[in-house]
Amino acid sequence: MSERKVLNKHFPPDFDPARMPRLELPKDLQHVVKLMAPFNMSCKTCGEDIYKGKKFNARKETARKEAYLGLPIFRFCVRCTRCLAEITFKTEPQSTDYTTEHGATRNCQAEKLLEEEEKRMQKEREEEELSNPMKVLENRTKHSKLEMEVLENLQELKELNQRQASVDFEAMLKQHKELEEDEQEMKALLEQAQNRRLLVDSDSDEEPAKRCLNPTAQTKPTDILQEHPQSKRLRMESWGHSVGKLSTKARRKQKAEPALDKGMETQGTTASTSSLPAAAAATSSLGLLGAYSDSEDTASD
Repeated sequence: MSERKVLNKHFPPDFDPARMPRLELPKDLQHVVKLMAPFNMSCKTCGEDIYKGKKFNARKETARKEAYLGLPIFRFCVRCTRCLAEITFKTEPQSTDYTTEHGATRNCQAEKLLEEEEKRMQKEREEEELSNPMKVLENRTKHSKLEMEVLENLQELKELNQRQASVDFEAMLKQHKELEEDEQEMKALLEQAQNRRLLVDSDSDEEPAKRCLNPTAQTKPTDILQEHPQSKRLRMESWGHSVGKLSTKARRKQKAEPALDKGMETQGTTASTSSLPAAAAATSSLGLLGAYSDSEDTASD
């Protein structure tokens, strides 16, 4: 089965392509092409600004009797987007750019103007050197000075690169690490000293408070034993009211043992190493004896 949509052409056996007539086209034949504006331009008729990159359907033709080193120069014709005036511009192979020819002026061509100015100055310099040999010597000396400065700068850069290459980065990192460790040790020592100061300050604040809370600690323990006889009698009376009066037998025992009381008093005055708990224990023992005697009296009655 043959393929569909195939153009089959028949060539007779006596076909000679050399006898076919050639199509003669005019040299100024124009082609319609699509292009974008190569530069910013403004229309001379209406002043419309056409930015770079604006799309056009242009007519392209080859310029007659114009070429650069065998390269043809092409001309493009477009229409203004506002007044439909014709604008033409051509290629310029010498500077690889475009030039306006008719209907518009080019905008923002500072680079091109700068290049033209540089070329003009270079041409003037060459003409001056040809006419004035002293100027040639001056220009040569200037160039030699510039070359020397450039060489010196290069030498300095080489020396700097060599210095950087000779630096031992491992030693630098080690030194930096040691410095960090020293700083940490210093911080730890400072913290310890600060804690010690805080502890000392807290202890100094607690000592006067303890002194105020315990005023009896300042007195001597022997001062209690050396009390006045009247205060002792008042204390015994208060003890009797709270516990009860002693019986006659207990009173007799107390009268029979006056020497014991005298000995206790003399012991309290003379002994410097006695304490308050011993005196309290003695008084409590006397009280217990009295209470025991009372209980015996009641049992006998």
